[in-house]
Amino acid sequence: MSTTLLRTPLYDRHVALGARIVPFAGWEMPVQYEGVIPEHRAVRSDAGVFDVSHMGEIEVEGPRALVLLQSVLSSDLSKVEPGRARYTLLTNERGGIVDDLIAYRLDGFRWLLVVNAANRDTDVAWLKEREISGSDVRDVSDEYALLAVQGPHAIEKLGLPVAPWNTFAEEEIDGVQTMVNRTGYTGEDGCEILCMAEDAPRLWDAVLERGVTPCGLGARDTLRLEACLALHGNDITQETDAISAGLGWTCALDKEFTGVEELRRLKADGPERKLVAFAMEDRAIPRHGMAIDGGGDVTSGTHSPTLDMGIGMGYVPSEQAAVDSELEIDVRGKPRRARVVKKPFYKRGSD
Repeated sequence: MSTTLLRTPLYDRHVALGARIVPFAGWEMPVQYEGVIPEHRAVRSDAGVFDVSHMGEIEVEGPRALVLLQSVLSSDLSKVEPGRARYTLLTNERGGIVDDLIAYRLDGFRWLLVVNAANRDTDVAWLKEREISGSDVRDVSDEYALLAVQGPHAIEKLGLPVAPWNTFAEEEIDGVQTMVNRTGYTGEDGCEILCMAEDAPRLWDAVLERGVTPCGLGARDTLRLEACLALHGNDITQETDAISAGLGWTCALDKEFTGVEELRRLKADGPERKLVAFAMEDRAIPRHGMAIDGGGDVTSGTHSPTLDMGIGMGYVPSEQAAVDSELEIDVRGKPRRARVVKKPFYKRGSD
């Protein structure tokens, strides 16, 4: 039985620009325009825009909205003021990661969660099942479009005021009312702009007219991997936990939330495996699913356009996880040498 793929409000714009369209998380999405490497470099050196309207948006509202979110999300959201955002995890009873997401506090009683496209339905159902009196969970994804404008000159090109990371504000961009979120998934400065779905083509055109390069999912993946930002479904899943994944900093272990007992145990005992970053010492490109000698596996891998070498992340036994540990990866049946490195591969302003 065939499943009809969804399209964002910008699908026609991508086709008109000659983008290569591929299926992704149930959507028809642009993987590249001019090419992954030039798009990657545009974001590192100037500014690029990604259509991320496939992401899900969930509103949680009511006098007990915070109580609900505190019980299911790993971070202590009581410390998040209106106008601010927090990266956090939706966890299961085993401490596994149902999804990673950003929670925006719109006002005292209203929150917006931006979740991964592939997990939208799962997340909505998970939250609805745990809804409590005084909280209302609504899937508002179809009402909005989301554009990620990333790069050292992104804010300047958009004509936006400088603002701290993990804040947001209502801004008008070339006549379009938007919510500008100072967040991103590339390791660069920039923002993620939420607008009404019907306004997306006008906003997209305005951003391109300001000299921002259109970029596809291919560059988004190489950029986020250089920054060692986890991809749900690859680096983190419902079977992996925050402690093993190096995301313990997102967990307020002194509060009660789903799976916290297991996370406390893992923190105290130490995880059996850890998610590490590694650079290839032999000329080879690691890919998801490749075996790492000693009982590990690659979760993400690519050729880094910035470093011009194969890089990746993967789980290895804890005794192999120290920086400078040597690894051997099975790359298409051939053993290839790699070395554990300090995260991230690339840090803004370090080159």
